[in-house]
Amino acid sequence: MADTSAGTIDATGHGPGQGAAAPAAQSDLSLILLVSVFVVATCGLVYELLAGTIASYLLGDSVTQFSTVIGTYLFAMGIGSWFSRYVRSNFLAWFIRVEILVALIGGVSGAALFLLFPIVDDFRPILYGIVLVIGFLVGLEIPLLMRILKGRYNLGDLVSNVLTYDYIGALAASLLFPLVLVPFVGLIRGGFIIGLANIFVAVLLVFRLRGDKSLLLDRFAAVAVALVLFAGALGAERLQRLSEAQLYDDPLIYAKSSNYQRIALTRRGDDLRLYLNGNLQFSSRDEYRYHEALVWPAMGRVANPRRVLILGGGDGLALREVLTHEGVENVTLVDLDPAITELFSSAPALRRLNRDAFSDDRVRTINADAFTWVRDTDQQFDVVLVDFPDPTNYSIGKLYSLEFYKSMRKVVAPGGVVTIQSTAPLIASQSFAMISATLEAAGFRTRSYHAYVPSFGDWGFTLASKGPVGELGTLPDDLRYLTPEEELRMYSFAPDMLADAPDINRLENQALVRLFTEEWRRYGF
Repeated sequence: MADTSAGTIDATGHGPGQGAAAPAAQSDLSLILLVSVFVVATCGLVYELLAGTIASYLLGDSVTQFSTVIGTYLFAMGIGSWFSRYVRSNFLAWFIRVEILVALIGGVSGAALFLLFPIVDDFRPILYGIVLVIGFLVGLEIPLLMRILKGRYNLGDLVSNVLTYDYIGALAASLLFPLVLVPFVGLIRGGFIIGLANIFVAVLLVFRLRGDKSLLLDRFAAVAVALVLFAGALGAERLQRLSEAQLYDDPLIYAKSSNYQRIALTRRGDDLRLYLNGNLQFSSRDEYRYHEALVWPAMGRVANPRRVLILGGGDGLALREVLTHEGVENVTLVDLDPAITELFSSAPALRRLNRDAFSDDRVRTINADAFTWVRDTDQQFDVVLVDFPDPTNYSIGKLYSLEFYKSMRKVVAPGGVVTIQSTAPLIASQSFAMISATLEAAGFRTRSYHAYVPSFGDWGFTLASKGPVGELGTLPDDLRYLTPEEELRMYSFAPDMLADAPDINRLENQALVRLFTEEWRRYGF
């Protein structure tokens, strides 16, 4: 009887001698508490997705990051649920305090992770520490709510109602995060807004129970946290830019989160640099070396390259090189992210850099997943240029897989030549070899080469064709870097760049992503 009495007192918010609430008020509070289950589930899952996404952006290898974040979060929830047994009274007050803490820690977590990443030596303890704390607090919430609601429903209805609202909240989070928060709100502002949803529940409860003097400090805490989160939401873009200013050496001039990645541009003097998820894509001072090395060894080996396919390359810089060949009749560029192709086809400084390549009548731009597009197309091309980012995660790694290269082989016209950017042969020599080995397993003949690009270091490429890779023909006279003599030197490798491929990269094993991560980590990247 004593335990039931304590639960009833906490559930209604009244202490001894205050009397029972009116039935309408009781029903009103029950509804608020059930809605709280929905909010708790939604917010908790969003915080989990937020941490996993930020870890993927900053650390790469999305599968590993999401797996470890989700596992840590669920483990912490279990510990929180177990610990809830030690809360023996004042359930509603405890729930409100936990809600305030979850709102504060979860709401600021996105900003904290971005701001701390550039200034700490090891980011992972902070990441998993935040996930553990949020998971622990969320694990406390549902058992507390069930004990508060215990006297209001029979056991069957209680479990049914709580689980229903919990699962609907999980669905809401799974839709809200990718469809609204990431593309339209941003990770930092999204965290603050979700925190505001959490604190709204706490504010609603403390003012619904305004007659309870024991909650006076909780009212002040709830309002203070709400103000902090509201200020954070308003200043989210400034916080994002502050974190990126610490991440990049040069002044940030543009930053935007697309559906797929964080896009950042920096400028110092005449040096314009593009970063995707914090990884350098090019420097305007030396990008011509990379793009001439990517484009012309393939273009120069096809007698009449009329039809050209570019996979990736949404900056239009490889496209710029291709369009200087007078024999080219049409170019199809397939890049996943419309935010990139729109930026590089509209911003004046970027249009000057790619010589307004996207406005050329010969160009068709397609924003699609290259894996699916190549698999489904029935077109063939004389030259295929593959300019994907490095295989830092499994969504990119599939574009270096045996299955993708088999699909790509059918789009190569007879006598056609392919070039694939193939990462750094010194830092990742086995990964470099694995790309060539996977191409050969798909039926290509290959020839590897490398070029020195100061902003990247020594960079590798792979030529591929259905038959023997032919000899280089004529190169344009106005290239700034590539000459026939330099092109010949690019096929010579020092012994420390040579390695055997330990495996080929298949969709079911994604061996390249794991190997690439391990090799780059040895160099401190």
